[in-house]
Amino acid sequence: MIRVLHIVGKMDRAGAETMLINLYRNIDRTQVQFDFITFTLQKGDYDDEILALGGKIYPIIANNSIDRMLKLTNFLKQHSEYQIVHAHMLLNNAFHLLAAKRAGIQHRISHSHSTSNSKSGLVAKLYEKFSIYLNKKLSTKKIACGKEAAEYLFNTSEDVWLLNNAIDLQLYNEISLSNKNSWKAVKSDLQGLKIIQVGRLNEVKNHDFSLEIARKLKELDVNFTFFIVGQGPLEDSIRKNIQNYCLEENVFLLGVRNDVPNLMAGADVMLMPSLHEGFPVVLVESQAIGLKSIISSNISKEVDLGFNLIDFKELNNIDAWIEDLKTIKKLHLNLSQNIEILSMYGFDIKSNAIELQNLYKSMEKI
Repeated sequence: MIRVLHIVGKMDRAGAETMLINLYRNIDRTQVQFDFITFTLQKGDYDDEILALGGKIYPIIANNSIDRMLKLTNFLKQHSEYQIVHAHMLLNNAFHLLAAKRAGIQHRISHSHSTSNSKSGLVAKLYEKFSIYLNKKLSTKKIACGKEAAEYLFNTSEDVWLLNNAIDLQLYNEISLSNKNSWKAVKSDLQGLKIIQVGRLNEVKNHDFSLEIARKLKELDVNFTFFIVGQGPLEDSIRKNIQNYCLEENVFLLGVRNDVPNLMAGADVMLMPSLHEGFPVVLVESQAIGLKSIISSNISKEVDLGFNLIDFKELNNIDAWIEDLKTIKKLHLNLSQNIEILSMYGFDIKSNAIELQNLYKSMEKI
């Protein structure tokens, strides 16, 4: 059996982490096992499942990137069972790959999950250039969730394996056929436009913009309910703004949920006003479920898979978002056809898990 060591910050319900756990669920674990390096002592959302699936979690606590690299180097030298390291932390991959190189790890995978880095300033730009250089030099295999994510971290999409942020298409097909309404389970007196936003409660996801939309909708007497799904460091700030805008009867923070596909199936529209993204798995999910999404023009155009379900809007024109929401209608689509097309495009998690498993096994033979 091959044991692959994945390097993540924390296995919470975020985009890259959800993609990774989906792959782990579907890979043949008699042939390939996943273990995880994290950089926190806090329990991750997926930790219990990882342990139940036979994986191991090793937290490394460090004061800075250099200290982290040294501790990771020592760990890898002490754990000779790992000859494949798969890093998922974008620019920080540079230090993890360097640690793996110093520890004599033969196969070093750098995986890009984003098209941008949110930090700015001279020091941040210098670090970005340094990290991109090391990622290209030290990785023996480059993977990205899309072409723009490849271009960002590796300055090229050539010699980069594009591994789509795939989902369980069979599950989404079953959900679309069940017509189960999870919204009424959360709010029984539900009425009006049903809006949802799914994602970590952090600056990149731009929830303040969404709350400004909600405030304007209320001023216009639009009847709506807005579910915000996720957790993160800005939860208190978002909750305070909901109160400041007097939106307690319209906007609800649901935290982490295990029924997100059902909530998406019951929604009329999804918002994603992100400052930047890679190829968000939630947009694959929304298109599989037939949900219309209004998203920031900062997000890569490659997320639009041709179902006429994605509407790009500029963040400097909030009125355009409002007009779209005022005229939105629930779509009735042939979702079975959507599922077939997504499978053909390479968004079936079962097929992608087999491909990744074959990649790891080919490395074992080298």
